[in-house]
Amino acid sequence: MNKLIVTALICSAALAGCTQKTGRVRPDPTELSDKGRGLQGKDVITASDKMATSLLSLPALNASQTQWTIVVDRVENLSQSQRQNFDLFLIRLRSTLVRQGQGRVQIIENLQKFRELKSRELEPTGDRFGQAGPGATNAPKSIQPDYFLSARLSELPNNETSYFLVDFNLTKVDRTIVWGDMYEVAVNR
Repeated sequence: MNKLIVTALICSAALAGCTQKTGRVRPDPTELSDKGRGLQGKDVITASDKMATSLLSLPALNASQTQWTIVVDRVENLSQSQRQNFDLFLIRLRSTLVRQGQGRVQIIENLQKFRELKSRELEPTGDRFGQAGPGATNAPKSIQPDYFLSARLSELPNNETSYFLVDFNLTKVDRTIVWGDMYEVAVNR
């Protein structure tokens, strides 16, 4: 009887092994890949979380009686990989600020993107030629940003590694930089 139980267990284990899914498991973006080179998802997550915490802890922001309106620009790529788009750093930071801002900041859409969406999605108002004649409607005044959030990514390559510096800045409309922080990392090439 013991042999029968052992045989049944072996057969069950063999069948269970056959029913397991094979193939690649999706990697966790918060962990570094051993086979990865260059910047990875973990860098985007770590940098955007660090920047959101730093920006949202600004004494001037927390003491402000008004909500700061911020438009997110782009990442200026000064690295060796000119064809790569590093806007992921700001895209994730924007979402994190919206989620964690608790009303202290209002993120507004980039004007070019807003106009593209508006022209694609809104019905014409009756003033096809912009002459404000009969049938024209008064469009609501658009929100103007108080601040611009941007980043610059620089790289210092070496034989086997590259040092990356992502410099984040919040610039007031009068061109003064009111906040700046950075994310730096060395990676294998």
